[in-house]
Amino acid sequence: MSENVQNSENLWNGPVTLAQYSAMDFAQKRDVWLEISNITGAEFDAHMAREKAREASVPKVGAMAPDFTADVLGVDGSRTGKQLRLSDLRGRPVGLVFGSYT
Repeated sequence: MSENVQNSENLWNGPVTLAQYSAMDFAQKRDVWLEISNITGAEFDAHMAREKAREASVPKVGAMAPDFTADVLGVDGSRTGKQLRLSDLRGRPVGLVFGSYT
């Protein structure tokens, strides 16, 4: 790999720059991931196979979102005991915020 490059904006000190990484093929990116992680090549390959298999069930951009039920939170972030289903909001704009609020 190339010499380490430090980016003053995010203090990245990795084996390649983002520009170098973007220009790499998959095999080269795999080598970088194995260099900076603590997993084996077999573990990486198994992970990538699971991710590829999962892609078949992921909704495509523009497709109908799968229905789900979510807990309604109060202004203080606590559960209110109410739930709502995405399908109940069909035809109305919906914004979803994912994250950990613990």
